Amino acid sequence: RTATRTPPSFAPIVVPPSTILADLAKTRGDATLPQGMVTFLVGDDEERIEHVSKNNLCARSPVFRTMFGIGMKERDAAEVTVRNTDLATFTALVRYLCTDQLLDLGEEEGGRAQRALDLRQLAQMYQVPRLELLGAQARQESVGPASAVPLLEAAHTMGDGRLLAQCRRYVADHAAEAGRAAAWSSCATSAWPRGC
Repeated sequence: RTATRTPPSFAPIVVPPSTILADLAKTRGDATLPQGMVTFLVGDDEERIEHVSKNNLCARSPVFRTMFGIGMKERDAAEVTVRNTDLATFTALVRYLCTDQLLDLGEEEGGRAQRALDLRQLAQMYQVPRLELLGAQARQESVGPASAVPLLEAAHTMGDGRLLAQCRRYVADHAAEAGRAAAWSSCATSAWPRGC
């Protein structure tokens, strides 16, 4: 006789209301905020995101507030290089900071899941907790045949118990679909895979 383990259940992710209006209101009369625009050179190819208000970035992210703060070299810089990310993910971060809207993460299930994972890292790095929660919702919504196994692996690596449980449940309920997608992914990424 074997005991059946019930996967843990979690309360739904609750995203707090937008703070963009309150954040932008703080820019009025604050002489410590930098003036002007910045262009970001993103990734190894230094792709450009041009003409972003330093003032607004500082109001929305404590990391940008420090980066563009008094005495920092970036305060007067016209261009700032950002490594360890790609243009689409960093654009999603900047768009969120400027509009409080999560940019479409893509149509392809696997690509959407990866972008949501990458955006989580940026949200943590730039200390934007509401965006991190929106990204968590997007990750949960992107669990499907092509993304379940990669998301399960990422959830395990990140220690995300909620996503791990959801992926495990999905794989258990849709083993054939998830298995085929994982096998195909393995075949597509291996030079001479066995059994493909």
